[in-house]
Amino acid sequence: MEKWFLSMKKADFNQIARKYNISPILARLIRNRDLIGDEQIDFYLNGTIADLYDGILMKDMDKAVEILSEKIREDKPIRVIGDYDIDGVNATYVLQEGISKLGGNVDTDIPDRMRDGYGLNQALIDRALADGIDTIITCDNGIAAADEIDYGRQQGLTVIVTDHHEVPYLEDGGEKEYILPRADAVVDPHRTDCEYPFKELCGAAVAYKLIEVLFEVMLRDVDDIDYLMENVAIATVGDVMDLTGENRIFVKQGLEMLKRTHNYGLRALIECTKISVERLSAYHIGFVLGPCINASGRLDTAKRALELLMADNCRDAMMLAEDLKALNDSRKQMTEKGVEEAVRQIEEGPLKEDKVLVVYLPDCHESIAGIIAGRIREKYYRPTFVLTRGARGVKGSGRSTPVYNMFEEMCRCRELFTKFGGHKLAAGLSLEEENVDKFRRSINELSNLSADDLLPKVSIDMQLPFVYVTETLVEEIELMQPFGKGNPRPLFAEKHLKVINPRIIGKNQNVLKFQAEDVNGNRLQAVYFGEVHECLKYMEQKQELSLTFYPSVNEYRGVKNLQITVVNYQ
Repeated sequence: MEKWFLSMKKADFNQIARKYNISPILARLIRNRDLIGDEQIDFYLNGTIADLYDGILMKDMDKAVEILSEKIREDKPIRVIGDYDIDGVNATYVLQEGISKLGGNVDTDIPDRMRDGYGLNQALIDRALADGIDTIITCDNGIAAADEIDYGRQQGLTVIVTDHHEVPYLEDGGEKEYILPRADAVVDPHRTDCEYPFKELCGAAVAYKLIEVLFEVMLRDVDDIDYLMENVAIATVGDVMDLTGENRIFVKQGLEMLKRTHNYGLRALIECTKISVERLSAYHIGFVLGPCINASGRLDTAKRALELLMADNCRDAMMLAEDLKALNDSRKQMTEKGVEEAVRQIEEGPLKEDKVLVVYLPDCHESIAGIIAGRIREKYYRPTFVLTRGARGVKGSGRSTPVYNMFEEMCRCRELFTKFGGHKLAAGLSLEEENVDKFRRSINELSNLSADDLLPKVSIDMQLPFVYVTETLVEEIELMQPFGKGNPRPLFAEKHLKVINPRIIGKNQNVLKFQAEDVNGNRLQAVYFGEVHECLKYMEQKQELSLTFYPSVNEYRGVKNLQITVVNYQ
């Protein structure tokens, strides 16, 4: 069951259309993305990198660049400590590139997912001390490492935190007491005392802002590091940040740069995954390039993905790219196996009654728990935690639905965890094996999700008669790119449709092709990529259907045809 609803945001669409020289349909689609007023609409349609906010507006940014510029001038050894996912790897690269371009004595370290776990830990600090490091700068982690940072500073290290995760807090009688690490500088837009206007940046974007300000302070040309925006784009999409505000501009600009990138590693990865450079989109980052970059941190070491970004010749880059692709292929097989086992447990046991799913897969590779959790969340539309047996105790990842704030709910049973962190839609945790059932019971008892909350919601932009589906409309919709979380591809609907000549095609028999005909006899070519056999069976039983869809132009051997891609049917 799905709940379909039409977005009915109000505005004078004709007036917006006249003002921005767009169609009333596009005006409605933009309004549906919660954009109000000339400033926001103009930023959405015409925003460029010139409209991005100045990084100096972030709390402690002045302190961080003052310390770093001094350390660079004094040739003190600086170590960037990142994280093992796509955001952490790209943030590490951004800081390392920026600081070394300024003449800094800089190297990097990334925790090992299995051995070290997430974020800064004592072993990483001891390693830095043994190597004679003077200053540690974190990226995409550090905000939750208060004890580790205290330890590092007691040993004489200077520590700068750059992060984008929520600040941990203790709750007492409804009051939140935020726990900021006592670093020399803490740059994180989620600090309650940070007045930076846009809070949703990824770790690589925060790192990029720091490098930008550092270049300005050291009187160097900021344009020299513009190319790092492609890394910010990859991290923003790969870390599933909302493609709104600054993020959308970073991704839009970064994608254009990526099409003509000078980075040997990225060029090799695009080539060996057979992406058409001209058609490169946010989709390719999210589903092709991103998983390859992430695979190294999951199944090997994220340092290999960092090596790819730092490769200085075509041959090394291609070898590394092919390694990452092979790792990702192996990760896909492991994921399928894990998803099958999780579904079996849910279908055959008591878990099916739970509003929050906690699935324990002891033999599953801990690095793919989050991917499996995401797949199970999609299938059952419930917040999902997948737990695995780690080297020390049980580790897990969670993926949530929009109505359930996962991080806040976990804070309410924090005594069960040895370590945890995250945000509204995703989280990571460690706990003792004897607490697994306790956690499942507690997180469900605390949950106040209603039956309605557990129904997938399909938000439709507007009902669109087939006569309005034109090449011009398809071109106009392209102005809304890049699509992703927070800026979804427009979804239209039409009802009372007949299905003509439905058939399953494709090498893997995974495409359903048919013609859809409306009540006035207008026909459009249609394709569906979901559970095609189920859909075909459903179509054969019904006289008429309602469909949600998006239009596109399909080009085959130089011939262009309008078609719709069906997303939902009922």
